[in-house]
Amino acid sequence: MATTSKVSLQTFLWEGKDRKGKLVKGSVNAKSIAMAKAQLRKQGIMPKRVKKEAKSLFSARDKKVTPGDIAVFARQLTTMMTAGVPLVQSFDIVAQGQENKTMQALVFNIKADVESGASMSTALRKHPAHFDDLFCSLVQAGEQSGTLETLLNEIATYKEKTESLKAKIRKAMFYPIAVLVVAFIVTAILLIFVVPQFE
Repeated sequence: MATTSKVSLQTFLWEGKDRKGKLVKGSVNAKSIAMAKAQLRKQGIMPKRVKKEAKSLFSARDKKVTPGDIAVFARQLTTMMTAGVPLVQSFDIVAQGQENKTMQALVFNIKADVESGASMSTALRKHPAHFDDLFCSLVQAGEQSGTLETLLNEIATYKEKTESLKAKIRKAMFYPIAVLVVAFIVTAILLIFVVPQFE
């Protein structure tokens, strides 16, 4: 039994029907096909076909979840909830729109926990690598005060401004670094090819 926990997650492509009988499809991360099916049933999906995704050198399925992905997630979730879409359904819509399969699996995992009765903040705390304590605490405060939409909007705005600032800093740092690189190359050329001619 100890070796089971060491099995790495795999990506499975699935097709099935939701609670309304609508045909849906997507991907899920699990340790086996059986666990993938169990996870789908937990989400209210009756799987009809589940298969392991073929590996590809050019596949983006292993793409990491970035802070930018989390910012977009917060904004999309805010938009859905402000429009009156129920939380669980909002997770579904946001997940289906994800091109990053790793991010999609993360959203589905959060949705599954919420469907099982966990609060959103509790579900988020299971993924500390992506949702820091501030994020989770604000969501928890929103849940307790009935202002989840408002606080999610604040989180989304904060994340977007943070990412925008990071982009500006990277852009500002690029120019001096480029100048230093060019200066180094020019100096090297002078020392190697030009200076020896005067000796």
